[in-house]
Amino acid sequence: MRPISPVLRSQLYSITYGAIALFLVCSLVLYPEQAFQSSLKGLRIWWDVVFPALLPFFIASEILMGFGVVHFLGVLLEPLMRPLFRVPGVGAFVMAMGLASGYPIGAKLTARLREEGLISRTEGERLVSFTNTADPLFMFGAVAVGFFHDVSLGITLALAHYLASILLGIIMRFHEPHGPSTPPPPADSSFFLLRGLRAMHRARLADGRGLGQLMGDAISTSIKTLLVIGGFIMMFSVVIEVLGKIGVTNLLGVAISPLLATIGIPIELSSSVIAGMFEITLGSQVASQAPAHVDITYKMAIVSAVIAWSGFSVHAQVANILSKTDIRYGPYCFARLIHGVLAGSITLIAWNPIQQYLVSSKSSLPVFVREIPSSEWVHWSNRIHLFGWQLLFILGLLLLTIILWKQVKSWYSKGAL
Repeated sequence: MRPISPVLRSQLYSITYGAIALFLVCSLVLYPEQAFQSSLKGLRIWWDVVFPALLPFFIASEILMGFGVVHFLGVLLEPLMRPLFRVPGVGAFVMAMGLASGYPIGAKLTARLREEGLISRTEGERLVSFTNTADPLFMFGAVAVGFFHDVSLGITLALAHYLASILLGIIMRFHEPHGPSTPPPPADSSFFLLRGLRAMHRARLADGRGLGQLMGDAISTSIKTLLVIGGFIMMFSVVIEVLGKIGVTNLLGVAISPLLATIGIPIELSSSVIAGMFEITLGSQVASQAPAHVDITYKMAIVSAVIAWSGFSVHAQVANILSKTDIRYGPYCFARLIHGVLAGSITLIAWNPIQQYLVSSKSSLPVFVREIPSSEWVHWSNRIHLFGWQLLFILGLLLLTIILWKQVKSWYSKGAL
């Protein structure tokens, strides 16, 4: 079979893109009221949740990079990140911010590291694959409390999501094994905290901006990024509503029902899978509304897979952010598929043991879970308060791991072990 010529392939792309654009315009003309209401809904989500929750972290991350704190963490966490994930130590900063703050800050910070030349293209593709994750408050507040009315369900969701993320990072370390890598920090026998401080000082001098200019640049860049994210949220809210009105989502649900039945998933969950392909909140909500006879284990497995996949809305945001660099979107999309499969599988395996343990032991929930409000989970002050402590906890845990590792190596070299 002869391969398609580049000219013909380009023409096919043009026809396909044009047909999609024409379809969207015609749909908006046919359903103007639904398009307006869904666009307004997307705007409310962006203004009430996304903008106030992500803006402080976008600004803080830009300032931390300008003052060299990322370089400081990179030197300290190099022994953990490079052997485990084959990314430089600065990737730990992206990992901590992504786990605490949620989509799409992992992609944003990965792109910034690439623009600064702190990671190679291959390392960027590895890093963004497992650091662009959902935040805990969404899984506990929106899904567990808001949709399923049981905060304890969020424990299994979060454990499956983050364990799958770490496993994905280990898997993606084999992505392009011969790809370019940034050189490790030069060998230095001085105390590792001192090395980190020197690296931070050099980075701050190289940047050269003062606090006022740095804050101004950080605010300007962050708001521009969030405006683009808001546009994607509104547009996909409209697309999902219109596709539902004309019956496309129902048709796709019927099409994948045989596949779900083959792998043992109730076909009643097909509509939640299709909805989750486009938007994680909608997919989770549809799964929670599945018939009562559907086992909760399968509902939560689908929700877990949907959250890990993250939806086309987040994919579009990530593709836009990465387009400013040479980091490719293809590996990220493939990694999202793997993350979805891993998270769903882990949920199926761990659901009964974890829930039985919680019921039998009547153990107390973690403090940050108990603090999640049952009805106002989206309020920006709650999100920022919890995100800050989660970020400090993750960074502290990573630093403690490195300190213990270096101490064990020191004892081993001295023959104490």
